Amino acid sequence: MTDSRAVLVTGATGMQGGAAVDALLEAGFAVRALTREPQSPAAQALAARGVGLAQGGFDDVASLTAAMAGAHGVFSMQNVSPADDPGAEVRHGRNLLTAAHEAGITAFIHTSVARAGDQTNFADWTGGGFLATYWNGKSGVNDLVRASGLPQWTVLKPAYMLDNFVPPKAAWMYPGLVGRVIETAMTPDARLDVLAAADVGRFAVAALLDPARFSGQEIDLAAASVTMTEVADAISAATGQTVTARSLAADELVAKGYSPGLVNNQLWANTEGYRVDLARAASFGIAFETLEQWARRNAGRFHFND
Repeated sequence: MTDSRAVLVTGATGMQGGAAVDALLEAGFAVRALTREPQSPAAQALAARGVGLAQGGFDDVASLTAAMAGAHGVFSMQNVSPADDPGAEVRHGRNLLTAAHEAGITAFIHTSVARAGDQTNFADWTGGGFLATYWNGKSGVNDLVRASGLPQWTVLKPAYMLDNFVPPKAAWMYPGLVGRVIETAMTPDARLDVLAAADVGRFAVAALLDPARFSGQEIDLAAASVTMTEVADAISAATGQTVTARSLAADELVAKGYSPGLVNNQLWANTEGYRVDLARAASFGIAFETLEQWARRNAGRFHFND
């Protein structure tokens, strides 16, 4: 028998998967988390909240099918490094969908990224290198979900996560923030489409509860389009610390130890960006958390040097 309130979450210990767990639990769903190591501290922290632990891995279809047994839905999130295994994201997505069919899953909610599928229209797109692997992996899984034939599917395509500005991501993405400076290769007037990870979880729940409205939809998600100065101002107001934004040349950032891939993504934001239709995102009736609300909620998570 299928439990209409049971949902398997992949990536449950990460940013988006964790947000899905929070929203699903709050909505009264029975949540299962796919994990390779049920005894890990992160998995045990989920278990302490009433989350069921299903041991398995993306390259083991049998374990995925077993993890979904009797469940109604799946929240799909693949977190892989294109540099480590270029074909992993599409392979994992295909395996997850194969298992969903075998387990009789009704609802499949997949989270991707805004503009996945539009990458060939990027300026200076060459179709090669790390960025191509990233974008082709994201769009490749979207293609598989769209063609899956599952009774209900939704692809959520969030833009940039504000949660990258707090630990643990901030430690390597914005190391200057501990010194109260957001350093990026973005120009002062460049705008970045952003949202809180929690909003991904809220949309996932809405898609499960209202399939007539959400099934078959690909939805770009963002709450606002902001400059780095606006982000710094919101953090300043929330924490009582004076945080500023500084635009540096790409080679300066790399010389300071910033990831070249991260810097290239910031340069991409200067010329391309996520280009989310904010009006359409808002039209689904789910109130996004504002930048200021997010900063206040996370005020205690920012780490600054004395």
